[in-house]
Amino acid sequence: MSGKFAFTRIGYVYVPTTRIDESIEWYTRNLEFKLIDKFKDRGSYLAVLHHPHRNSIALLLIETEDRRPLEISRNGNAFPIMAINCPDIEYTHAYLTNNGVWVEDLHTLGAGEAKYFYFRDNEGNLLEAAWSKWDPKDEIKQEFRKEA
Repeated sequence: MSGKFAFTRIGYVYVPTTRIDESIEWYTRNLEFKLIDKFKDRGSYLAVLHHPHRNSIALLLIETEDRRPLEISRNGNAFPIMAINCPDIEYTHAYLTNNGVWVEDLHTLGAGEAKYFYFRDNEGNLLEAAWSKWDPKDEIKQEFRKEA
C-alpha cells in the first residue's frame, strides 16, 4: 500500500430547509451550532454550521423550495438521518424538552454502554441525540469555550 487514501473522513452533512434563516436560528439556539457562513449557491442559500469539537464535521443547511423532511425508513420504522454526540445525554434531553423541541423518550442500550433519543428539527427532519462509552474525545475549539 502506498500510504495514500482516497478518503479520510466525512466532511459535512446536508440538511434541507425551506426557511433557512429560521433553521439557522433553530440549530444555533437548540443544538449549539455556530454559523460560520451563509451564501448563495446554485440558486438558493446554503449555511455552514460548526459544532465545538475541533474535528467535528460541518452541517450544511441547504435552502430548497421542496418541503420534504428527511428520515430513513428502517424496516418500516422512521430512522434518523444523522446522530449528534452528547457528552451528557440526560442534560441534552432536558435542555431540548425545556426549549419546546419534540423529543422521544431516552433509550438505553446494553448495560448502559450507549443511550439515545430521537427528535425533529424545525423542518421535521428526524435527528438522533447519542452518547456511548466509545465516543471519541476531542478538544473544544477556542471560539466555543464558555467563560466560567
